[in-house]
Amino acid sequence: MSRAAARHTISILQVHQILQGAEHRGLDLAAILRRAGIGAALLDSQRSRVTQAQYAALIRVLRRVTRDELWGLCSRPLPPGSFANACRMLVHCRTLHEALRTGFGFYRLLLADFTPRLTVHDGIASVRMLRKDIACNPRASYAERTFSFFTYGLGSWLVARRIPVEQVMYRPIDFDAGSEADRLFEAPVLAHYPWVGFAFQARWLDLPVVQTTQSLAELLQQAPSSLLVQYRDRSTPSERVRRLLRRHLGEQMPSLESVAASLAMTPQTLRRHLKNEGQGFQALKDELRRDAAIEYLTQPGLTLLDIANRLGFAEASTFHRAFKGWTGQAPGVYRRGHPTP
Repeated sequence: MSRAAARHTISILQVHQILQGAEHRGLDLAAILRRAGIGAALLDSQRSRVTQAQYAALIRVLRRVTRDELWGLCSRPLPPGSFANACRMLVHCRTLHEALRTGFGFYRLLLADFTPRLTVHDGIASVRMLRKDIACNPRASYAERTFSFFTYGLGSWLVARRIPVEQVMYRPIDFDAGSEADRLFEAPVLAHYPWVGFAFQARWLDLPVVQTTQSLAELLQQAPSSLLVQYRDRSTPSERVRRLLRRHLGEQMPSLESVAASLAMTPQTLRRHLKNEGQGFQALKDELRRDAAIEYLTQPGLTLLDIANRLGFAEASTFHRAFKGWTGQAPGVYRRGHPTP
């Protein structure tokens, strides 16, 4: 039985929002979630989370049942194959600048609710989703935010490196307390703009496109999961701490002092770095155990006691209480989306 990679999980808020189009169309949400391996009861708790694999599966299921690459969120479907056709053009561009211009020109012919634009001013490049209708539409708003994030992921893939983001730009009405945009982009979110988008140093636009038609075939096989976290910055203190803690999942977790020593820092310095990222040491340990537990629960061959032991709990009941505290749901609820072998 494979060990959990303890990848970052995804808030149930994202599941609620991506289902808006299917719900608007009157589709069977329970059947869609079941096909994606997600228990419908998870929607009942705001603290629930799903694995990256589950979220990627949900995107694929929604794409098939809606025949729309933006999952019924917009007033007009985005035809299946649009993403692949765009990518086939972009791998022949010379630079990131040319690729963004070309890609946005392609999508402007297909999108009815918003227009993607690239602007450059005073050394800052800004990717913006400009709404065509000023009326508030939460479905189209989520489509804009998702399109913005996948633009960033695809841009990073084209140049084979993470593009450092200066800030994420949201309208006030688009920002939600449960948003994880700051973690996805690894940049601060400022919610006082009349558009959705992100900004970065314009010098990155000169990076050459290094991908080819051969590497594109691999991307299309793995998308969208490959674009969710492939270019996450692994050098941040919180990511380094998480990697160190992951080695000790099934045993007593090391102390803050021990981890700081491993990173050649004082405990005070490490605590300050984590605070600057909005993190705490104990919270990182809890999040790591939670994410690993959710991943293990998608492996039907593991009993709750097996999972408890792999996470360093002596008894299944102790794990059960901790898991319910993390997610608001019992472990068994997470199991219901996955068939027993």
